[in-house]
Amino acid sequence: MGLLSNRIDRSSLKPGDHIYSWRTAYIYAHHGIYVGDNKVVHFTRRGQEVGTGTVLDHILVSSIPKRSPIPCTICTPPSDGHGVVSSCLDCFLAGGILYRFEYAVTPAIFLAKARGGTCTLAVSDADDIVVHRANYLLTNGFGLYNVFKNNCEDFAIYCKTGLLVVDQSTMGQSGQAVSIIGGPLAAVMSTPLRLVTTNVYGMVATAVGVYCASRYAVDIGMRRDVMKVSVEDLTTRLTTGLLQVVEPSLAALPATVS
Repeated sequence: MGLLSNRIDRSSLKPGDHIYSWRTAYIYAHHGIYVGDNKVVHFTRRGQEVGTGTVLDHILVSSIPKRSPIPCTICTPPSDGHGVVSSCLDCFLAGGILYRFEYAVTPAIFLAKARGGTCTLAVSDADDIVVHRANYLLTNGFGLYNVFKNNCEDFAIYCKTGLLVVDQSTMGQSGQAVSIIGGPLAAVMSTPLRLVTTNVYGMVATAVGVYCASRYAVDIGMRRDVMKVSVEDLTTRLTTGLLQVVEPSLAALPATVS
């Protein structure tokens, strides 16, 4: 893997790796945990890779890879109760390129990767623990899918770290979601600085600085509102209603997303 690219060969894959693949036009990346035997455990919205239940789906669904009408004999169909599924590596990639998500990166490398959803400052747990979490959630579920608070990247990051955002009213662990919100937010927050400088390059530099600062501050490795939760405790909380995630509605969507 290079500084700006996390692309890897299949031969370097090992159980416990957090992998992802960009979809059409780099609109989003789908994330999962490689558990060995050519299988990937990943989180979906009722079997669909991504979705919001809103008009945003017209954009997102258009980038989802076309699937063969013939069911794969290796892949596990989604359960009626939850969206955690097991797929073969080929079906997971869907013709895309294989990338590995990086953990325990330095702040310099984190900020050099301008697009969120590729690395984190957080430290990964041992590979066997990661695989155990993924397989346990394959059986017991990961709650309700929410593109901003509980998506495929959130699932993979939890499997790798065991860290969970305590305050469910805030953003989840996903770097992709932060990028979606952070870009427009940086533009808005930097607007008042037009009173200080009218130079367009200065404004751009300021917006980029605000964006990078927001990404850094909300990374799972830097946040204060996270705690280590065992996978068994997590599923108990979901079952008893102590931890709830709701699907986004048009009224609940951030104002910066249109």
